[in-house]
Amino acid sequence: MRLLRLTDVDRRIVGLAVPALATLVVLPLYNITDTAIVGHLGRAPLGGLALAATVLNLIGWTAAFLQMATTSEVAFRRGRGDDAAVATAAVTAYTVALALGLLVALLVAFAGPPIAHGLGGHGAIQHNATTYLRITAVGMPFLLLSLAGTGHLQGHEDTRTPLRIVLIANIVNLVLEIGLVYGAGTGVAGSAWGTVTAQIVAAALFVNASSQRLNAFRRPNLQELTRLLRDGWALVVRTIALGAALVAATAVAARVGSATLAAHQITLQVWLLLALTLDALAVPAQVYVGAALGRHDTDDAVVIGARCLRLGLIASVVVAAATIALSPLLPYVFTSDAHVRHVATIGLVICGALQPLAALAFVYDGLLLGASDFATLRGAMVLALLAFMPLAIATLVHHSLGITGIWLALVCWLAARSALLARRWSSHKWAQLDQGLTAPISPGTNTSS
Repeated sequence: MRLLRLTDVDRRIVGLAVPALATLVVLPLYNITDTAIVGHLGRAPLGGLALAATVLNLIGWTAAFLQMATTSEVAFRRGRGDDAAVATAAVTAYTVALALGLLVALLVAFAGPPIAHGLGGHGAIQHNATTYLRITAVGMPFLLLSLAGTGHLQGHEDTRTPLRIVLIANIVNLVLEIGLVYGAGTGVAGSAWGTVTAQIVAAALFVNASSQRLNAFRRPNLQELTRLLRDGWALVVRTIALGAALVAATAVAARVGSATLAAHQITLQVWLLLALTLDALAVPAQVYVGAALGRHDTDDAVVIGARCLRLGLIASVVVAAATIALSPLLPYVFTSDAHVRHVATIGLVICGALQPLAALAFVYDGLLLGASDFATLRGAMVLALLAFMPLAIATLVHHSLGITGIWLALVCWLAARSALLARRWSSHKWAQLDQGLTAPISPGTNTSS
């Protein structure tokens, strides 16, 4: 099989990345809708929602392994042309999602309220947080089923269907919440039931879309379950390490001073928004590398990697230039405090300058996810914390470093992560991994012709 023309590779990458980006942008609308509607009920309901959302976001981040691992597995098996194995991987993902979802539901219902209390919930705020958590616990199995479904469809090179499903679910959520909260006067409980109903609708649509892709039902076996849980654990540790760096940065900012904390929050929210743009390229990187390795076509994987990296760097330069140019103006959107705006401007300049590093980290993440090199992703994220610590500790000791010290620590974190992943990708050792379906592949081998 001849290598794809570079222009065709670019078209395929962008074709997957754009709907994936739209999905990433739409996903947070669940929380935004809840916040906008509940916010008009008063401080106590909004405070309770904030604590509940913190607990639920943590669960969502750690459960994302279902989507990532399933995408890689399905893409690899499709590249190999093994439809039966694709079906087995999909059914296994749904099985694990349902089982874990039931356990997570119990965790949210019974452990969620005490966690919210530990985060500072008390009185009416704690009551609202408990109400929201115990109702949304019902939706946890459906949330995890949606993650498995997203992974299955992405593995089929389909990012448009997940986008449509997420849009429909958000519309359902919005309509129900307005009716239940304002029309029926059910307060936070109505908001929670609206979200649960939207999650049920999304899960049903994902299961229906997946069933249309399966040529036959395949019962999951112990080997499949073990592999998914093993890969999932590596990705959970990776996610925890990622969250640790961001939480630690916020903790340092809080100890430096209120102005630094406020400015850091502004900078961090802008950074997270920009990350969505660049992280969208990780999806086609993952899908196409997985499919190429399934075909034993390492050359195609290398070409796809090079194009994804190039597109990521181009996008990051544009994003960086825009962020730096707008850095004196963006803080006005968030605060009227002149000092906070000044500090935030400094943070935003650094945030803009680090975008190329972020692009490299995100794209290399996607490439190695496609190669199912989960152990490397876990190790790189943990080791990158060591690069973050020196400047973070120095800022704790010398508060004069302020937001500059905090965001330079994050620059070191991203630089270390990018360097570790780049070294692994350039070594081609990822091509020698045993995905459990085929013999190891030698670097540079193209056996698909």
